[in-house]
Amino acid sequence: MISMWGKKTKLSTAVLAAGAMFGLSACGGGGDSESSGEPDAWVLNGGVWNVVEEDFAAWNEENPDQSFTVESFANDIYKDRIRTAVGSGEAPTLIVGWTGGGLLEYVEGDYVTDITEETEELREGLIESVVANGEVDGSTYAVPMNNVQPVMMYYNQEVFDEAGIEVPTTWDELLEAVEVFQEQGVHPFSLAGGSLWPMLMWASYLTDRIGGPEAFEAVVAGEPDAWSHPAIIEAMERCQELVEAGAFDPGFASVVADNNEDAHLVADGLSAMVLQGSWVYSRLLEESPEFMETGNLGVTTFPEIEGGEGDPNSIVGNPANFWSVSANATEEEQQAGVDYLSEWLFNDDYVDGMLETGNIPPLKGLEDKIQDTEDPEFLSFAYDMVQEAPNFQLSWDQAVDPSQERPLLENLGQIFAGDITPEEFAENMNETQPTE
Repeated sequence: MISMWGKKTKLSTAVLAAGAMFGLSACGGGGDSESSGEPDAWVLNGGVWNVVEEDFAAWNEENPDQSFTVESFANDIYKDRIRTAVGSGEAPTLIVGWTGGGLLEYVEGDYVTDITEETEELREGLIESVVANGEVDGSTYAVPMNNVQPVMMYYNQEVFDEAGIEVPTTWDELLEAVEVFQEQGVHPFSLAGGSLWPMLMWASYLTDRIGGPEAFEAVVAGEPDAWSHPAIIEAMERCQELVEAGAFDPGFASVVADNNEDAHLVADGLSAMVLQGSWVYSRLLEESPEFMETGNLGVTTFPEIEGGEGDPNSIVGNPANFWSVSANATEEEQQAGVDYLSEWLFNDDYVDGMLETGNIPPLKGLEDKIQDTEDPEFLSFAYDMVQEAPNFQLSWDQAVDPSQERPLLENLGQIFAGDITPEEFAENMNETQPTE
């Protein structure tokens, strides 16, 4: 096998010239629409995605006959547009996804191609637990393309020092910290409630800590009344307990994650903590360099719940984002996509660029390279989280059937707003459970 480090390239700092796209019909994917004949890819904004765009620029420079056009989107906008584009046969050549129920739907609808054989060598160098998320019925339809993304607790050490308390490691300590910060006029936690999906991080971690992975696995398996599991009910109760205790900024319903607003509240000292994905770190390096230079940003795991059945080392989040190749692209576009994945992905400069921006690719044997970075502490913490976790729960909105994503987010928003009870949440979600 050729080492991952052996695929040496030279990253270009040139900005990609993305074609103006004012409608989905402008995409390079095929379907019944006229194809541009050029491969294309959609990516997200900021953080590690800047490295992804630079990698495409380097590829384009070396492979002008297979040059990709690239367009970037904010997270929530991307999710809406890609769903429409895939369904209409106008998806980009390379499709970014989160696997789970979405990938299953793509495979069942013949929207993506089987890339098992073409990516065999690539997958040999990646962490197996991450790679497995791109498989359906033993075949590979998606491969990880960026960083492992565990959800962790970020905190401002200076705020904790001023409060004279320690960072909580148990649920009881967390509630005590909430009370102390409330008395001092500091928001204990920031929460991007306007985006809804950050609420899932609380619900999923609480469910896992209380009932172990089996509680949510029953939901994914489509078992009747699975949302009524006692662990899920209790998790919703604890979410509402936090809101009632004043754990979050009172204006959390208007805070959105696309602009990293929740993390900036911590960087600015207005909130003590935020529960967010590992991608927040790289964005803070880029957007709040003065705060990051102080060394006051700390990270820790989600608190343990006394008496809970879940392993405190288990994590939730996204194993990575994944590339799939559109089945509606032309043969030439598909070949360019496969060549990029099999010959270029996770080359030396791509890996170095990710590490330099605080992101960890899902590669085996990264320990030495991590120690050579400017901030090995955070990277080692996140890398060890993934490697030591007995269970890595995919984000709920990606793990469930796509038809459940919107009802899940809306009902969870009602839980945090106090508009429905945990029992009503379970009843509403049970009604969305797909039937054979």
